[in-house]
Amino acid sequence: MALFGKKEKKEGTACCGCACGAKSAAAETTGARVKVLGSGCAKCNQLETAARTALQQLGMNPEIDHVTDFSKIAAYGVMSTPALVVDEKVVSCGKVLKTEEVVDILRKLEEQA
Repeated sequence: MALFGKKEKKEGTACCGCACGAKSAAAETTGARVKVLGSGCAKCNQLETAARTALQQLGMNPEIDHVTDFSKIAAYGVMSTPALVVDEKVVSCGKVLKTEEVVDILRKLEEQA
């Protein structure tokens, strides 16, 4: 079940010039619906905090998974971290989003669902 109640297998477009919109079969994993991809550095942790805050502001409480395994990160096509994944779709990579930016992304995804 998708974060917003609708599961679509839709190939996205690259959000930052990398190939993150094209997922490999290895990226199709189960678990948390919201993921932060990154080594665990300060920037990755900042993105995770912003995502948690955004989800709380929207009244959502999904599990957030912090993926630090570089082979799993590469399976998403991400070449620049931190990255944010929602329902197995990379929605941002290569920058630390502010809480408001995460809220905007989640609202847009909800509208599409």
